[in-house]
Amino acid sequence: MPGGGAGLRRALLGARRAAGAARREAAGGSRAAMSSQSHWLTAEERNQVLLDLKASGWSESGERDAIYKEFNFKNFNQAFGFMTRVALQAEKMNHHPEWFNVYSKVQITLISHDCGGLTKRDVKLAQFIDKAAASV
Repeated sequence: MPGGGAGLRRALLGARRAAGAARREAAGGSRAAMSSQSHWLTAEERNQVLLDLKASGWSESGERDAIYKEFNFKNFNQAFGFMTRVALQAEKMNHHPEWFNVYSKVQITLISHDCGGLTKRDVKLAQFIDKAAASV
């Protein structure tokens, strides 16, 4: 976005986080009361994990508090095998990715919808996804 695009994105992200906090409060919860599986990231943790994830090819979504990565495999069978491994882990974690697949390409976005943003669950699943992709 020309001009104040980055500022606008930050403002929108802040508004989404505030809306998520309002939803949690209305539901009678706070960050501390959220599911133990969600685990919000502190600012320090967030900065460190984002550095690590970016080093392995993940990027921050410009539109929301999420991370994104695209994987390319040799063929459809490899891509589908990878997706199957990720699906089994996601089911165990009860944390499901947003993804899109065309032939050998798999695009993945991770966000904790119930928390309105990035959490430790996303980081844990991203780390598993990277290991699964490396083993294909």
